[in-house]
Amino acid sequence: MILPVLFKEKIMTSKKRKWTKEYFWQQFPLHAMLFVPCLFVLIYHYFPFIGILMAFQRYVSTLDGFLASLFSSKFVGLDVFRHIFKLPNMGEVIFNTIFIAVMKIVSVLFFPVVFALMLNEVYRSWFKRTVQVITFLPYFLSWVVLRGIFFDVFSPRADGIVNQILGNFGVEPINFFGNSTIFPYMMVATNLWQQIGYNTIIILAAISGIDPTLYEAATIDGAKRLKQMFYVTLPSIAPMVLLMAILSLGNVLRAGFDQIFNMYSPSVYKTGDILDTFVYRLGIMQGSFSNATAVGLFQSAVSMVLIVFSYWLAHKYSDYKIF
Repeated sequence: MILPVLFKEKIMTSKKRKWTKEYFWQQFPLHAMLFVPCLFVLIYHYFPFIGILMAFQRYVSTLDGFLASLFSSKFVGLDVFRHIFKLPNMGEVIFNTIFIAVMKIVSVLFFPVVFALMLNEVYRSWFKRTVQVITFLPYFLSWVVLRGIFFDVFSPRADGIVNQILGNFGVEPINFFGNSTIFPYMMVATNLWQQIGYNTIIILAAISGIDPTLYEAATIDGAKRLKQMFYVTLPSIAPMVLLMAILSLGNVLRAGFDQIFNMYSPSVYKTGDILDTFVYRLGIMQGSFSNATAVGLFQSAVSMVLIVFSYWLAHKYSDYKIF
């Protein structure tokens, strides 16, 4: 009881403290340390906001520089947005983004829960720790590295391990990353392979926080391990899984640019092209900065609405709040 009282008194005295000259110079080094991070955020996160104007202009790049080109370009209102939504492949790109993103969200919630429940039933701790380390390692690898690994493993040539195994069963070589039908599912599978270790640790942490007396009571009532899993473990971790699902809603239009950009090709644009890669091709490859900015602004606006809605759901159903 002594520590909470002292902590409360310290807060009360800090509120009453006046900003004297001595106190200012005492606190100045702490505030000075924030100068560089704040400057970094200002330059690289807030200053580029001015480029949003291109979504409402017919932006024409000139030799006078970016700002001069920006303020000299013609303002056209919402004409750019009307134009991008009339593009023949815009609906296809939006569908691909939502389809891949939703499948990723479902897979990285369902399979880690199943995997964590299986690991929780393992009695040998050394085996459990080894499996956790092995499955968690891919999380630290970039998609540039993973691209090389997956392209070698799933290569349609003779040196591809997967196609070699399938060939032993009489199956013709399959171009997993060049087939537009298979490509979205390969993105989900490879993303799951990278993410499953990280999400499994979160679920295992929730399982470790379950009150042991619940299992003891279930054992006394005659419940075996399988029934304990369904009637004790799963209901206990359900709030954490629900929270993870709700907070994932903000990523419905974020299907993973770095992964798909490293793995897709023109042959799979029909099913693999998402909003992020579409913006990259419009802006960087084709130089259509106004269209690219409009698509990016649309994506950011929808994502912001979904994030706010997801946090409202998290606060309502899981009692989760940031502040």
